[in-house]
Amino acid sequence: MGKFELMALPYAINALEPVISKQTLEFHHGKHLAGYVNNLNGLLEGSLLAALPLEEIVCKSSGGILNNAGQILNHELYFGQFTAPKADNAPTGKLAEAIVRDFGSFEAFKEAFQKGGATLFGSGWVWLSADKDGKLVITQESNAANPVQKGLKPLLTFDVWEHAYYLDYQNRRPDHLAALWGIVDWDVIEQRYQSK
Repeated sequence: MGKFELMALPYAINALEPVISKQTLEFHHGKHLAGYVNNLNGLLEGSLLAALPLEEIVCKSSGGILNNAGQILNHELYFGQFTAPKADNAPTGKLAEAIVRDFGSFEAFKEAFQKGGATLFGSGWVWLSADKDGKLVITQESNAANPVQKGLKPLLTFDVWEHAYYLDYQNRRPDHLAALWGIVDWDVIEQRYQSK
């Protein structure tokens, strides 16, 4: 046992079907994320970074420590933002207002976000984040990178590593991205947006 532990999913292993299958979650959460946790705990033994919180490790490390710490942070935000599928799923409140302010409409935001995920070359993540003034921005982050490294507050992310969707969608990354809107827990994203 090390400092970090595999997060528990905040929903049943089959709760996100058909958008994300039970089998995908078993591999993605139970194997990939568990591997990053085990690797990071091993890499941190004897390191001065071991005393730091995860976000600080991501901002202050490089190499293998960054790769594993970044993937843990990314996946904890990713797995923590979903709920059972809902029809007409959309944000409300301050976040919805900010999306309209910064992107023109929720539909325009979705289109830009999906394009960010579909056009990211190789493996990585597309993010919605807030800057220090609360302005919303979409970024593409390769591999294990996270917007916190740029001074941004990460709010929403779609994982475009192939292991996140290949069992369910094969090479149809755009279809996977489009389906994810139905399971976003906008209450979680709103809480992230409003937290200081």
